[in-house]
Amino acid sequence: MKEAAGEANLTVVAIILIGVVVAVVTPLVTSLMGSTAKRACCTDAGGVWKGNSCTGANTTEYNSCVKSTK
Repeated sequence: MKEAAGEANLTVVAIILIGVVVAVVTPLVTSLMGSTAKRACCTDAGGVWKGNSCTGANTTEYNSCVKSTK
């Protein structure tokens, strides 16, 4: 019976660890996806993505694209 209780405790610990990993990774993935979408919009609008900003792009087209990806 002690073995079954130990396995149950290990399962609970594993579930908690999975929850912690998901809680930490989700904001990182969301941020990366947003940055990638902005970079793609910049390229589509004819610009160049440098220093976390879009330069040389059609501003109206870029802004419209960024708004539509939210």
